[in-house]
Amino acid sequence: MSKLDQVLVLDPPSDLRFKGPFTDVVTTNLKLKNPSDRRVCFKVKTTAPRRYCVRPNSGVIDAGAAVNISVMLQPFDYDPNEKSKHKFMVQTIFAPPNVSDMDLLWKDAKPDDLMDSKLRCVFELPSENDKVNDVEATKAAPMMNSAKADSTASTVPASASLDDTEVKKVQDKCKRLQAEMSKLAEENRQLKEDIIRMRKVPRSDHMTSNSTSLLGREATTASLPSLLVVIAAIFIGFFLGKFIL
Repeated sequence: MSKLDQVLVLDPPSDLRFKGPFTDVVTTNLKLKNPSDRRVCFKVKTTAPRRYCVRPNSGVIDAGAAVNISVMLQPFDYDPNEKSKHKFMVQTIFAPPNVSDMDLLWKDAKPDDLMDSKLRCVFELPSENDKVNDVEATKAAPMMNSAKADSTASTVPASASLDDTEVKKVQDKCKRLQAEMSKLAEENRQLKEDIIRMRKVPRSDHMTSNSTSLLGREATTASLPSLLVVIAAIFIGFFLGKFIL
């Protein structure tokens, strides 16, 4: 009796490809589809069981159903000059009506009832295009950071020009206040000289009244520059504080 053809449809059908680098676990997928109207038991075997982890490595596929299998290659030192001799085999058998012990099923299975498919393992290193893309992605990150830094730096002159404008306004106001203070000081000096001259003139009731009036003006005028100095200082401090903050 001839051996039965594989009832399952495998995807990929012949090669399991693993793409490096192989410094970490590399996973590839194998899809098993059951196009028949019967349940099928399957088992996945490999010639290098210590190098691979298969999940699930056995089970039952219902009629018309499919199952995805993850084949995980463990890290190893890859030699491009060494050809891979690793192989996988998907072994299947039609499931009886009641399956209770899978191990016993496979143990008692007749060779003529078994179906199998072999797959070859192929190791691939990243292509040159992939390497170029990785390098470009690596270079793109600093360029984006540099662009962000430039955009941030471009906003500095604008704010600096605004600050210069504020400083100029404050300086102009300070100059005007200083001019007014100088004018008031000159008027105060002239009033003092007038008072001194009037004191030298003989007293009379009229002169006494005028002197009293002038003295009152002197006190008022003398206190005026001091008050303006305080106001000017507060005004200058307010604007300078606003500029600094």
